[in-house]
Amino acid sequence: MIWLSATVLAGLFQAWRTAVQQRVRAELSVNAAGLVRYVFGFPVGCLILAAYLLATQISVPPHQADFWVFAALGGIAQILGTNLLILAFGFRNYVVGSAYAKTEAFQGAILALILLGEQLSGLTWTGIAVGVVGVAILSFGGQRPRLGDLVQPAALCGLGAGLLFALTSVFIKRATLSITTADKILAALLTLVVVLAMQSLLQGAYVALREREQLGRIARGWRFSGQVGLLAAMGSACWFIGFAHAPVALVRAVGQVEVFFTLGFGRYYLREPLARSELIGLLTVGAGVALALVGSF
Repeated sequence: MIWLSATVLAGLFQAWRTAVQQRVRAELSVNAAGLVRYVFGFPVGCLILAAYLLATQISVPPHQADFWVFAALGGIAQILGTNLLILAFGFRNYVVGSAYAKTEAFQGAILALILLGEQLSGLTWTGIAVGVVGVAILSFGGQRPRLGDLVQPAALCGLGAGLLFALTSVFIKRATLSITTADKILAALLTLVVVLAMQSLLQGAYVALREREQLGRIARGWRFSGQVGLLAAMGSACWFIGFAHAPVALVRAVGQVEVFFTLGFGRYYLREPLARSELIGLLTVGAGVALALVGSF
C-alpha cells in the first residue's frame, strides 16, 4: 500500500507548490514559470535518486529501448497540458476551464483501460465519477453549470488539459514498466530524473530562444523558484511511485485529496472563509475517494 501514502503526499506537495508558485507566476511568463519547475526540480530529483541508490545499495538497472520514447511523451504531454490549462484560465470563464480540467481522473481511467489494459471494479469507477463531480462542485463554487459551458473555449481547453494530464500518467507508468527491475520505487525515480532532464532541455531551449529576458528574472528569483522546484520534484516523485505501484485511475482518484490541502492553505494561511458549496464539494470528493479505495480491495 505504499502507493496510497505516496499519492496523499503527492497531493500535499502539489497544493503546496501551487501556493508558492503563485508568487513566482506574478513575476514570470507562462513558459518561464513552467521552466522553474523542471530546472530547479532536476537537481532535487537527482539527489532523491542518489540517496535511494545509496540506501539500498542497488545499481542502476537496464531499460528497454521504448523507455526513452514513453519518458519523452510523458514529459511533453505534461508541458502541453500545463500550458493549455493556463490558456484556459486566460479566457473569461476561469471556473469552467478549471472544472473540466479535473476530468483527468475519469479520462485517465479510460485511457489506462485502452492503452494499459488496467481493469477496475464497478465500485472504483463509481468512486472516480463521484470524485470528479465533487471537484466540479468546488470549481463552480455553487453555480449551476449550463450545457452551453461545454462549447466555451475555456471548457475545451480545460478538457484538453485533462486529456494531456491523463496521457502523462499513462506514459509515465509505461516508462516505469520499461525498466528491468523488480524495485518499482527505483523505476519511478529513474523515470523522474530522465523526464525532468528532458523537460528542462525542451522548455529551457524555448525560453532561451523566444523569451531570453526571462532567464535573468528566473536567476534573480532563485529563492522562490528553488522552492517551486523542490516541491514539484518531491510531488512528481510521489506521483511516479504511485503510478508504478497501482492503476493510474486509482492513483488519480485518490490524488483528488489535493483539494483538501488546497482549501486548507486558503483557510488557515490566507484566512479565507469556507463556503457551503466548498464543504459539499469536499464531502463529495471524500466519498468518491472512499468508494474508489473500497472498490480496489
